[in-house]
Amino acid sequence: MDVLSRYEPLVEDFAAFEAACERPLPSVVRVNTIKADADAARAALAESGVDAEPIAWHDGLFEIDGQPGANWPYAHGWLHGQEEVSVLPALALDPEPGDRVWDACAAPGSKTTQLAALMDDRGLVVATDNNLGRISALRSNTERLGATSVAVTHEDARNHSLKPFGGDPYDRALVDVPCSCEGTVRKNPSTLEDWTMEHVTGIAGVQKGVLERAIQATREAEPSSTRPVRSPPRRTRRYSTTSSTPPTPASSSSTSRWIAVPASPSGKASGTTTASNAQSGYTPTSTTRAGSSVRSWR
Repeated sequence: MDVLSRYEPLVEDFAAFEAACERPLPSVVRVNTIKADADAARAALAESGVDAEPIAWHDGLFEIDGQPGANWPYAHGWLHGQEEVSVLPALALDPEPGDRVWDACAAPGSKTTQLAALMDDRGLVVATDNNLGRISALRSNTERLGATSVAVTHEDARNHSLKPFGGDPYDRALVDVPCSCEGTVRKNPSTLEDWTMEHVTGIAGVQKGVLERAIQATREAEPSSTRPVRSPPRRTRRYSTTSSTPPTPASSSSTSRWIAVPASPSGKASGTTTASNAQSGYTPTSTTRAGSSVRSWR
């Protein structure tokens, strides 16, 4: 069957939809505000001979020519390759410095590290994934970007344990569940060749289980703690590349929430999460690279 044809009843201009799916994705980088600001990052790209065009709706994103990782600002953790649409969930979750946040399906870490940056790297971001191969990328990105507030856990998110973190519920949770991968067709057209309805129906149960656990693990909001969601672009500089003075800590009395992303264009759904990957015991270990400490429970 034509996989995308099942969206025809939902899309007003299906021809335009198909044309959009055939357009290659632009190469976009996000400025890692833990280590740099947008001006410094753009200057560094220019020094590296890379043209960087600001993205209109967010001043921390640049479209560049070539691969995101082929320059020294990327290697030093000033930048991270991330699709525009992938930036939206963390902005919607809108975490505050000092929050306890759970990224339930975290690898390879684009949203995880973005959450840490939005929190000024203060508080706790627990990044969970059940795929050891993808956890390697998650840890590598976390370390490169200097996100010391991130703790990485290897477990099935449906059986996530709060015990290693004191047992307290999270203030917010981001749930970018494994999906059917149709949204990744712009960067990986062959993904539709392996598509089956059996996989879609099977993965739906996994999605429900992860979302249920996220709701259970997130505290209820206090009626008096509601506040408006900040809209992009975020134009507040958090850390200057020329100053070691951190900003004043914000209040931690923020609204709790969880957000579910049913289909990720970032390719999070490579493989099916299975209950057999759940871990019953945790042995804390730590690793340090490029000045960052990343904790991992397995």
